[in-house]
Amino acid sequence: MQSEPETVCNVAISFDRCKITSVTCSCGNKDIFYCAHVVALSLYRIRKPDQVKLHLPISETLFQMNRDQLQKFVQYLITVHHTEVLPTAQKLADEILSQNSEINQVHGAPDPTAGASIDDENCWHLDEEQVQEQVKLFLSQGGYHGSGKQLNLLFAKVREMLKMRDSNGARMLTLITEQFMADPRLSLWRQQGTTMTDKYRQLWDELGALWMCIVLNPHCKLEQKSSWLKQLKKWNSVDVCPWEDGNHGNELPNLTNALPQGANANQENLGQCKSLEYQHLPAHKFLEEGESYLTLAVEVALIGLGQQRIMPDGLYAQEKVCRNEEQLISKLQEIELDDTLVKIFRKQAVFLLEGGPYSGLGEVIHRESVPMHTFAKYLFTSLLPHDAELAYRSALRAMRLLVLESTAPSGDLSRPHHIASVVPNRYPRWFTLSHIESQQCELASTMLTAAKGDVQRLETVLESIQKNIHSSSHIFRLAQDAFKIATLMDSLPDITLLKVSLELGLQVFLS
Repeated sequence: MQSEPETVCNVAISFDRCKITSVTCSCGNKDIFYCAHVVALSLYRIRKPDQVKLHLPISETLFQMNRDQLQKFVQYLITVHHTEVLPTAQKLADEILSQNSEINQVHGAPDPTAGASIDDENCWHLDEEQVQEQVKLFLSQGGYHGSGKQLNLLFAKVREMLKMRDSNGARMLTLITEQFMADPRLSLWRQQGTTMTDKYRQLWDELGALWMCIVLNPHCKLEQKSSWLKQLKKWNSVDVCPWEDGNHGNELPNLTNALPQGANANQENLGQCKSLEYQHLPAHKFLEEGESYLTLAVEVALIGLGQQRIMPDGLYAQEKVCRNEEQLISKLQEIELDDTLVKIFRKQAVFLLEGGPYSGLGEVIHRESVPMHTFAKYLFTSLLPHDAELAYRSALRAMRLLVLESTAPSGDLSRPHHIASVVPNRYPRWFTLSHIESQQCELASTMLTAAKGDVQRLETVLESIQKNIHSSSHIFRLAQDAFKIATLMDSLPDITLLKVSLELGLQVFLS
């Protein structure tokens, strides 16, 4: 193919304290990011700084000239660019010669080559108009032509800015959010009572996650956080702003493929994870000896997973609770636990078991609290080689599923219509209940496997299963699991496990 003819572009880049503050290029290309010519010049300046001659600020150079030199300088400048600057030069000359002009009331003159004051705010150049136009264009394409991918690239750029503590991160996210709020499809969906597509809702989820990163940034000033809070409240008050819980429609959800089921649910994802090597980087500013960014990250993850939280109302939000929990656990499973991290696990497990209303493993939890089965299974397998007693205490505490234990309020038997009005509202709308019960079964099966050969622990696990698991199909599955574990080919049958299998099987037949 014939190559494009070579073109020469005039590029100007202004930078201040190692940040590009403005760019211009004669190519005329408009985009959110810099054109190739600006990037090329920037790289040239970085890689070959000696090839770019540095000058003193023009005000310093002019100060060194005498009157004749100054006159020659101005006249040559006008001669070279007379068509562009002559009208401006004549206007400025008239104002300078007029004693009462505004220009003569100001001391000195501006110098665009001198840079900003040390106290002035400085940030990277961002073409706000182009950000708005591009996001609007991507949204108008409705997920076609790779627009979703382009929006995710923008989100990734915001994350990169936040990582570099670039103030443009919040500015750029504000511009993106404004375009999302102005999307005409929001009002259309609200009028029609239809739900937004999953892809579009995932984009909104990413918006929310990025705003959380911004408002939780410990390096931000209180005035900034106050300003963002005001802005977020303003957006939240708009009628078309989507609910985090999704639409509370009356349609029955189809959860066939919504969430992973069974014993291999994570593989009572991992295969795709890249093998990463995590290391302890010392955090000198923290008080306790031996702490690192890795220990702090793991501890925060355990605190978040173990916090008590009420199950949200909407289908999508309930799916997101499960999905986010499993994603965070899969990240933790990439980390090899050493002695330091095991101490963190022990400490957090004890805190959660002894914790008050903030803990999902506390003695008393709300009836509609999100169950801890998935998290407890991970906690159990992690602690088992190091502290079996604590592992079983955590897992047994997590086995409960209070939402299925409530009994219907007693009614007047002479008024059947009164009972009918109460019973349908007995359970909340937990769309992910089948997945939750499956995870509860996984946790129980994991404990049965680990307790083989330990009569006391097997009896304790059996009691927990009989008390907390309400699904006959799951009890039957656990009976099968217990039988398989008890009769493995490489060892003698475990009599206690066989009794567990028999009792669970009988429970199914008698239920």
